[in-house]
Amino acid sequence: MPRPDVQWERQPAAEQLVRELVDDFLARCPEAATLARRMRDETGTRFVDWVDHICVPDSAGIQDRLPLVGYTRVAQPPDAKERVFRDDEYVHAGGVFPPIKVRASGPGFYSPLEVAVKVESLADFAAIHQPQNDIEGGPLSRFRTLWLASAGSREREDESLLTIVERHAYRGFRTADPEPEQTVLRLHHLEEFRSRRRYLGIGEDAFELVEGLVDSAIEDVGRAWACDLFFAAEREYWQRRNRAAQFQKARQDRLGLGWANHDHHTYRSSRRHFARLIGLWEKLGFELRERFYAGAEAGWGAQICEHPECGIVTFNDVDLSPDELVADFAHDPLPERHALGTVGLWCALHGESILQAGMHHLECQFDFDALKAQMESEANIKVMKPFTDLPHLRQAFTEGERWPVKEERIAALLAKNQITPEQADTFRKNGAIGSHLENLERNEGFKGFNQKGVSDIIARTDPRNLL
Repeated sequence: MPRPDVQWERQPAAEQLVRELVDDFLARCPEAATLARRMRDETGTRFVDWVDHICVPDSAGIQDRLPLVGYTRVAQPPDAKERVFRDDEYVHAGGVFPPIKVRASGPGFYSPLEVAVKVESLADFAAIHQPQNDIEGGPLSRFRTLWLASAGSREREDESLLTIVERHAYRGFRTADPEPEQTVLRLHHLEEFRSRRRYLGIGEDAFELVEGLVDSAIEDVGRAWACDLFFAAEREYWQRRNRAAQFQKARQDRLGLGWANHDHHTYRSSRRHFARLIGLWEKLGFELRERFYAGAEAGWGAQICEHPECGIVTFNDVDLSPDELVADFAHDPLPERHALGTVGLWCALHGESILQAGMHHLECQFDFDALKAQMESEANIKVMKPFTDLPHLRQAFTEGERWPVKEERIAALLAKNQITPEQADTFRKNGAIGSHLENLERNEGFKGFNQKGVSDIIARTDPRNLL
């Protein structure tokens, strides 16, 4: 059942603690400081947003301070193989913060301050940065690590370690090589997702195909791995159709980072297929988080879903009426209606996000001002006026990628009197806005969204308003 009552709060005390640890680490480790500078200058991103986890020595009252800022201790798993020796893991459920692991320390024995940075592919990162150490964990394993740099002395309390990690469908910290047959199966299903046919026309058959591919992947590799592979293919498909995405991905790839800074994936759905879209996410293991409705004048709603093992978030948009908010619109079928809102018209012009159209946008975490300046100066890619500009949350789309519209879609809309002849002519001539990259900056660990701001950008990107 959806959780419409979720109200995410700002977490300034937790952010202060995390920033202190990261700033201390960057002051100790010159290699990390260099990487942080290059992230900002060459990709418009912030080092802290790439942090996967932090390991700190058990000193200076850290175990007492963590609960005071909202971190809670994770119970160790009963399986001895999964236990992290002498580590107490803490997580923050109320905000976007990395896990913090506390390691034993004492006279004559010091645990280093370690920060792990997440990337999409360790092999890509290693090829670019040429570290002296080997990757731990085999290809396509759930968790791989690469020790990149150290500073300080093990005889003193100033030792620091910079580690790079790659993870798939797993929130733990134990490296393990997969069985060879599992590696082959993961590659097989990734290829199936990447090459799936999306242009089967509007109808049930297209959904049956994607559901069948998901069912097969779940049977072979499990729900979490199926989810991880599916969204890798989804990002790739979206990127092929968006110049801003291609420009930014190339910049992040030059540092070996990939899309590991993704925040959420946004899908648009017709009313007819919305419940089926949510059902597909639940099949993959997503849990329903908060839902959105911005008022009668907005004409849209959204269900947010989050995957507990993959850390993937989907933001799912649909045309919605005021009276439908009280129902479980994520599961109850929504009857088709004649009037099309922004989301419904986008789907009618381009197809379902899950099928032909692909994602409406990918939102990643950036240094908001740096990304805007760099995209506009280096590639002449404009960033639209922010639809959220708050101290704890800043959001803006790149100017939309304009896609051609198939004549049969225009004809179908004309036959139903859902667009005017003048609008049809403009869509034929100029196409319609298809996708964006979203520039997002989160502060104080704020995990939510600005409902008013999202409603504003939904209205501003209505195809009828961009003719």
